[in-house]
Amino acid sequence: MPKRKLYAGAKLRELRGRLELTQKSFAEKLGVSLPYLNQMENNNRPISAAVVLALAQEFGLDVTELSTGDAERIVVDMREALADPVFAESTPPLADLRLVASNAPALARAFLSLHRAYRQTHERLASLDEALGREGSTVQPSPWEEVRDFFHYCDNYLDAIDRAAERFATSGDTSGDIRDTASSHLSDLGITVHFQKTGAVRSYDPTGKVLSLSDRSPAETQRFQLLHQVALLSHNDLLEATLDLARFQTEEARGIAKIGLANYFAGAALMPYARFLAAAQEHRHDLEILADRFGASMEQVAHRLSTMQRPGAKGVPFFFVRVDQAGTITKRHSATRLQFARFGGACPLWNVHQAFEQPERFLRQLAETPDGVRYLCLSRAVSKPGGSFHAPVQRYAIQLGCEIRHAEALVYADGMDISRRTAFEPIGISCRICERRDCHQRAVPPLERPLSVDPDTRGVLPYRIG
Repeated sequence: MPKRKLYAGAKLRELRGRLELTQKSFAEKLGVSLPYLNQMENNNRPISAAVVLALAQEFGLDVTELSTGDAERIVVDMREALADPVFAESTPPLADLRLVASNAPALARAFLSLHRAYRQTHERLASLDEALGREGSTVQPSPWEEVRDFFHYCDNYLDAIDRAAERFATSGDTSGDIRDTASSHLSDLGITVHFQKTGAVRSYDPTGKVLSLSDRSPAETQRFQLLHQVALLSHNDLLEATLDLARFQTEEARGIAKIGLANYFAGAALMPYARFLAAAQEHRHDLEILADRFGASMEQVAHRLSTMQRPGAKGVPFFFVRVDQAGTITKRHSATRLQFARFGGACPLWNVHQAFEQPERFLRQLAETPDGVRYLCLSRAVSKPGGSFHAPVQRYAIQLGCEIRHAEALVYADGMDISRRTAFEPIGISCRICERRDCHQRAVPPLERPLSVDPDTRGVLPYRIG
């Protein structure tokens, strides 16, 4: 299989800007001519092995950063946006989208923001939303979408917070329970921790300095909530600095993001990066063993595996998705080339939907996306009981997956015939942008393809996709 040429002009320009170097000075440090650097920065030439080596030696750059980034997810997001009927007569080819994502990512993000604003305006008009009649109303992304996209474009890895959580978790006796470490830390701050039989999962009274946790919550939830409170109280400056850099448009988005950052800290402290990565590699990413070893839930472990993208110490790149019983995606993170639809549900051919039918079981699936990339997917239903007969039970299904080239690193690949092409089930991202013409589970036609309808012929679908 031929090697893919490495084009990373945007990364080179970004690095040169951070170093405040002119093109001439940067070229001299890399040992190339000025015209050659200019061509690499504009993606007219791939980055050579000599330049990659010079970047590592001269600037200490983690060269894996050159081959990762936003390009793939930007292309997927732009394709989905351009599938909107408003672009029906002016859809650019895929090659052009890749060029924009690589050479002008800021312009691509601006286009996505504009389309999101248009879509929301259109939906409000269609539903006669009263917000359009209120004085001062503006079209903005919903706070939830804004925060979701923030984590999406950070590769779901926040280095400063991750390292702070790791320092906290490893600063004392690492053989003890992190719950004791967190409780002791809160006690040092003068905070009393109470466990109560009713009420919220976590409630903090800053005046009385009392933290109340539900004693009906599982032990892993109690650990997580203790660490969440540690993040809010002891690392508030770090959280606020991260929020300042993100530049959220609304206070609601900033508030949601702060909860997300505190949750990130809690997960990273519960499963410290170096220890967790070593354990994951040792046990070939066996979720049950990792959950038991770190006192975490299955969902927490799967989510944490999707964040292992520390420069210089990256783990297997996973995607992680959580769906509810209606098929709506409630969490989505991807360090792989597979990107999730921004609108609507997940592909019905993913076995994540079957997990609800077989609770307490791991379901394995070999899948292939329309671009020819193959994945090993693992799904399982999870539930969060309320702790009493009348309390509601939350039910979700989670899926964790990686490209098939990493299959040997996963215990879940054992016994699967990954060499047989027919073993891989064709899946897509979402029906509205899926290119497959004969999918028996297609819900709606692809918006960027012409249709032909023959009343005298009926195939898998009542129409043919051009």
